[in-house]
Amino acid sequence: MQTSRLTFTAIYIVLGIVLLATVVLSIHAGAVDVSYREIFLSFYKALGFHSSAKLDPVQEGLFMQIRLPRILLCMIVGAGLSVSGALMQALFRNPIVEPGLIGTSSGAAFGAALVFVVGKSFVSQLSPLLGTLILPASAFVFGLIATLFVYKLSSSFGKVSVATMILVGIAINAIAAGGTGFLSYIARDPQARSITFWSLGTFSGADWPSVYLVFTATLISVLAALRYSKALNALLLGEEEAGYLGVDTEKLKIRIIVLNTLMVAIGTSVVGVIGFVGLIVPHLLRMVKSSDNRFLIIGSSLLGAIIMNAADMVSRVLLAPAELPIGIVTAMVGAPVFLYILRRQSGPDKKGGFYA
Repeated sequence: MQTSRLTFTAIYIVLGIVLLATVVLSIHAGAVDVSYREIFLSFYKALGFHSSAKLDPVQEGLFMQIRLPRILLCMIVGAGLSVSGALMQALFRNPIVEPGLIGTSSGAAFGAALVFVVGKSFVSQLSPLLGTLILPASAFVFGLIATLFVYKLSSSFGKVSVATMILVGIAINAIAAGGTGFLSYIARDPQARSITFWSLGTFSGADWPSVYLVFTATLISVLAALRYSKALNALLLGEEEAGYLGVDTEKLKIRIIVLNTLMVAIGTSVVGVIGFVGLIVPHLLRMVKSSDNRFLIIGSSLLGAIIMNAADMVSRVLLAPAELPIGIVTAMVGAPVFLYILRRQSGPDKKGGFYA
């Protein structure tokens, strides 16, 4: 496959334009359509400008309190999951790795479910602040534990076996899913319904505090990931070769795992489990241009936001006025793509592979 002649900057500009168009279309579409006029007037007013045109209070409220925070949360979570996938694929040096395969998402889901059933009300009695932070904190801790288990159990003599890693990931995912299922079983009906719906992924509970929380965690993680992009590029050559180039591979692994867990766990604690986005996005970017992690991190942020917005729009429109959990949409699209990538990687030509 020939490498695209487009420069990195040109690809970023194209992705940025597509993202802007997707955002406007996604704000417009839904069970109740928001007119394009109301969208632009609301943006105009939100930026502090004054207009003589009158806004419909209902549409303005729908835009500012429901659609806008939801779209922003979609963008941020999509960017975080996609960058997380790029980091994990660089760390394991394999394009079929994503947070859902190595236990991060399921571990975070178990931590969040644990809080839903037994923890949140008790902690909130001690401190309102702790009650607010206990859900993302628990998701982060259990997501990190699950990821470290997979990493350690798949390591042999300092090297990670990808085949072993996938098998260990399946086992850890099964354990975490069993724990989440047990919590759903012992939970009261409202809690069980919340866990079930949340485990399929949903942005229906998006609000401004959620946007601020996920944005802060994702921004810190992405900026830190860009700092380690050159070291990750060196790691593509192999751990021993990266060591010769001055990269402390063990410290790099731990830092990347922590960054990955921070993005995935905080996002998961707010919107639930959303699979396959972190797998598909980095691989598409490699096929389009390059395996340079500096490009993948920035490109994944933009393309992940586009794909998540598009998937959320489908979930809201397909069965309107009802809403389809977004995890179902990403799974129905992502699973066939995952099988295609596996088939492509096992073929004799291996076109569009990890080192493209």
